[in-house]
Amino acid sequence: MNTDELIAHSRSRFDHAAAKRVLAEKYQAKMTFAHAGGLWQAGPELLTLLHTVKKKELVVLLDLYRNPTQIIPEELFELAQQRWQEQMTAWLVEYTELNKNR
Repeated sequence: MNTDELIAHSRSRFDHAAAKRVLAEKYQAKMTFAHAGGLWQAGPELLTLLHTVKKKELVVLLDLYRNPTQIIPEELFELAQQRWQEQMTAWLVEYTELNKNR
C-alpha cells in the first residue's frame, strides 16, 4: 500500500469506530425513561434487580439520580424490558446497516 491508501484506510477505520460510538451513545440515551416519579435506565442491571424482587407489592428502589422511589416491580420490569428490547432491536438494525456500508 502506498501512503495515500494507508491514510484512506486509517480514516475509514476511524470514521467507522466514531460512527459506532455515536450509535451506542444514541441508543444508550434512548434507554432512559420515567416511571412513578423516578428516572430509570433500561438495561441488564435494572432488569436483573427487578427480576429478583418481582412482586406486586410496593418496594423502594433508587432511580438514576439515586433518589428513593416507590414502585411496583412488575410494572417497572415490563416497561424496562419493553424499552430495552425495542431499542436493542433498532440499534441492531442501524449497526447492521453501518457494517454493510463499511
